[in-house]
Amino acid sequence: MGYKVFYSPYYYADIGETHVFPIRKFELVKDLLLCEGTLKPQEIIEPELVSFDDLLLVHTEDYVRRFVDGRLTEKELRKLGLPWSKSLVRRSFLATSGTINAAKSALKNFVSSNLAGGTHHAYPDRGEGFCVFNDIAVAIRVLQRERLAERFLIIDCDVHQGDGTAFIFRNEPKVFTFSMHAAKNYPLHKQKSSLDIELADGTGDEEYLEILEQALFRIFLNEPDIVFYIAGADPYEKDKLGRLKLTKKGLKSRDHLVLNFAKERHVPIVTTMGGGYAEKIEDTVEIHANTIRAVKEVFFGISSRAKVAL
Repeated sequence: MGYKVFYSPYYYADIGETHVFPIRKFELVKDLLLCEGTLKPQEIIEPELVSFDDLLLVHTEDYVRRFVDGRLTEKELRKLGLPWSKSLVRRSFLATSGTINAAKSALKNFVSSNLAGGTHHAYPDRGEGFCVFNDIAVAIRVLQRERLAERFLIIDCDVHQGDGTAFIFRNEPKVFTFSMHAAKNYPLHKQKSSLDIELADGTGDEEYLEILEQALFRIFLNEPDIVFYIAGADPYEKDKLGRLKLTKKGLKSRDHLVLNFAKERHVPIVTTMGGGYAEKIEDTVEIHANTIRAVKEVFFGISSRAKVAL
């Protein structure tokens, strides 16, 4: 079984060094995993740009064209929360492709990862909440078009509801959308997922993991052909946009729980990064790196050399 992780140095975009979105995290996670030996250089694959045809399986042509040409309105850019640039266009095309490639790789090798992705706030006709394109929705549409899978499960453990994803698949029973998020967090107006679990402010490790485990037993009854997992770093107790109180140890236990459920049921799984806005970028990087370490531990029996800080 081969493990492929998709990453490009062009996952970086020029959004300003003071922006709340830590755009450098993608490179820092990759560097950390390579430096400590968790990943080998040959396991990292650089994706090509996603095609327009693939994007149009989910997004409207008007939105895609205007985004590419830099013709979004000021109101649209405010909702997106990111300044437009050519580097943002390139980054958005590459990160979406990374999830498509990871999905195809997971179907062959049971597990694959994109060191980006999980942009679940993007709707067909607009981007919101730092999300330009809905990478998982596009990947699912590609797999449907190519008849590579029929039943899909999205496990969204970002601290914010996956509203765009829920909206896109609202009438599709073969795509099960599960979102476990902070009740009083963004977005203000929630969509209806197949299953939403809203958590009270301050929810910690023990309660979170107990609730998640019960939900996993339920949602895997849908017998998916593939799972997409958004392993958000933002439920972390020191996240600026979080409201929950999970520790790094608790978040890695979350990753182990989800990955083990998929492995034990022989269901291919794709991991994506989702959000993360810790006061110190090093904390966000460590949490995202722990997801890949968990993949190595669960699927390959390789113990991480890195210590998980409490």
